[in-house]
Amino acid sequence: MKEFAIIENFFRSRSYQRKDVVLGIGDDCAITQVPQGQSLVVTTDTLVKGVHFLPGTPAAAIAHKAVSVNLSDLAAMGAEPAWISLSLSIPSADEEWLTEFSASLTELTEYYSVQLIGGDTVQGPLSVTITAHGFVPQEQGLTRSNAKPGDLVYVTGTLGDAGVGLEIAQGKRAVTQTCEDFLVNRLNYPTPRLLAGTAVRRIANACIDISDGLVADLQHILDGSKCGAQIQVDRIPLSVAMKESLDIEEAIRFALSAGDDYELLFTVSEEQRGNLDIALANYNVAATCIGQLNGKDGKLELRQNDEPYVLQQAGFEHFK
Repeated sequence: MKEFAIIENFFRSRSYQRKDVVLGIGDDCAITQVPQGQSLVVTTDTLVKGVHFLPGTPAAAIAHKAVSVNLSDLAAMGAEPAWISLSLSIPSADEEWLTEFSASLTELTEYYSVQLIGGDTVQGPLSVTITAHGFVPQEQGLTRSNAKPGDLVYVTGTLGDAGVGLEIAQGKRAVTQTCEDFLVNRLNYPTPRLLAGTAVRRIANACIDISDGLVADLQHILDGSKCGAQIQVDRIPLSVAMKESLDIEEAIRFALSAGDDYELLFTVSEEQRGNLDIALANYNVAATCIGQLNGKDGKLELRQNDEPYVLQQAGFEHFK
């Protein structure tokens, strides 16, 4: 099967359709319309075999994760997703693999009302690059650089699950089947917190998604906003599977340093705490306050039971 047959059979014919797409797959470029009063938010992420997913990872999981990590970036900006483009490098035109990949991609884009508008397909080492586009009302986009001393620090969901899931998938850790299913799924099928991003858009001062670990990603906010932070590690939310599979100290280490959870980390002034509680309740979003910012430029302090906590590994970083 040749390139254009792959595009037609597995992507163009299955794409979700939006009214703001004037011209989608099939031309040199797509043509789209940005609604009046909205700003366009754009992000790109690449997933590479052996770096972002293990050899043997199901095609469905690769597609799901490739879309989700991009939508997670949009969520961190408070944006609502609209379109994606896909650059797919595959070793061969394996129809079974492509069927599974495209079915998963279609399922997720339909769920979030996102249209695939173009991209590229090439023969080469397995990698997936997606560019996602979304909308945010003008002047309302969240950034990493607007946090203020005194802000409370929140995270959505639970942390550390995907890091433990990776060790399980690598054969480095054995847990009960129920816990394994949950933790490996958290690695392979992350959930972009789009509702949370929308809920806190007018309330939060700064936001980021947790892709490289809580400590590493919080540091981006601290550096961008010239603030410090004190985090109470015993407040970090842990899943039941984490608590059943690891002792508390090891669970905290994963929650602080492991990546791939794609939860949101955001800061809110104390004056806005009541509005935040109402917004989270209205959107049925779970978020936990784990600490507070201060004026110590870029300095992150970890505390456990009012004692200093030392973390040996801060998080994932390419080219380190």
